[in-house]
Amino acid sequence: MISWSDVAAFALVALTMVMTPGPNMIYLIGRSVTQGRIAGFISLLGVIAGFVVYMVAAALGVTAILFAVPLAYEALQWAGAAYLLYLAWNAVKPGARSVLEARSDLPVDPPARLFAMGFLTNLLNPKIAVLYLSLLPQFIDPARGSVLMQGITLGAVQIAVSFAVNASIVIAAGGLAAWFARRPRWIAAQRWTMASVLTGLAFSLALQRRSV
Repeated sequence: MISWSDVAAFALVALTMVMTPGPNMIYLIGRSVTQGRIAGFISLLGVIAGFVVYMVAAALGVTAILFAVPLAYEALQWAGAAYLLYLAWNAVKPGARSVLEARSDLPVDPPARLFAMGFLTNLLNPKIAVLYLSLLPQFIDPARGSVLMQGITLGAVQIAVSFAVNASIVIAAGGLAAWFARRPRWIAAQRWTMASVLTGLAFSLALQRRSV
């Protein structure tokens, strides 16, 4: 049985990672502001489904096989870094708009597409693969029983933490957008701050060395 101290420590790691701006946060905020909280929550369910896929894959060793192949690992790193740089550029390119700006020029997506986009956004998020392969195993102790059950327990903790934080983001997105709408300079600052964070994450991911 995994210790409560390890569960608490991993929950803190999961909280730190989910609070770091990334593709999931950007998509959920943008969709919640544009289409409302219900759309945000449907998108969040898709994100959670992506976490479940990673949890099951990690438990079955699929991600370990992927990361055991150097070229596959490096391809994932560079693809993830390129994706984060793409998001950073979209935040500051000429004519760019903040994810906190309410928009009427975007199509209203049906529930199935909202779920699918949330799922794919999370599934293509390299940060989550690293979390489940590089960080989660460090909290598993084979001497404490079933490794599979420990992995599922930790995965469930990560999913619970992520859901709580992202649900709060979905709920607060509308009010946050209204606050920024009254402060145009803050909107610009938010875009550049987001781009800077994403760029930093991209370089960090690209330069990361395997720990497995």
